[in-house]
Amino acid sequence: MAGIKQFNEEDALERAMHVFWQRGYGATSMQELAQATGVLRGSLYNAYGDKQAIFLLAFARYQRRYLETVREHMQLSDPVAALRAYFAYVIKSMSELAPGRGEDAAPRTRGCLTTKIATDETAMDEPVRNALRGMLEGLGLVLEERLAAPDAVARLRLSPQDAARLLVTFTRGNVVMERIYHGPEQLQATADSLIQLLFKAD
Repeated sequence: MAGIKQFNEEDALERAMHVFWQRGYGATSMQELAQATGVLRGSLYNAYGDKQAIFLLAFARYQRRYLETVREHMQLSDPVAALRAYFAYVIKSMSELAPGRGEDAAPRTRGCLTTKIATDETAMDEPVRNALRGMLEGLGLVLEERLAAPDAVARLRLSPQDAARLLVTFTRGNVVMERIYHGPEQLQATADSLIQLLFKAD
């Protein structure tokens, strides 16, 4: 690191992640990160160098935690139940309310951090793109691993790799639908329809 950190890094990165999640990458300033983390802006520069470095560290923590949770859901004994639990987790995460922006601000859901950054043109430097690729590819591998198990692969209409790729892509589309309709039940029903299409009838 560029300097010796005189603050709780785990707490600071957690708070920084929520700022990026709420405001996006381009709209987030170092001053806002300083205010949210309680760390002086100069100290943030000394410790990390720039905003991108802070984002990459915060996103790496988010990715690790997200994939660990998905992996836990994939441990369910039935592959259909595992995928339903996965979608329930994803939908719940993006449907949670974001912090308010003032007394008159209408409540809004926080959406998906990965998709929010991916659709921000100001965030498309290669290090950020690589981080987003790593997240989506890591998610695909976790799903593919479960779908390649004998109890799942025997019932799949697609190869585990193709099914995992479809699920990851579908999840990105579900994020957009959530932003428009704010309907967790509708999102889960649509996810159930996709799962039904992926597996052969018993």
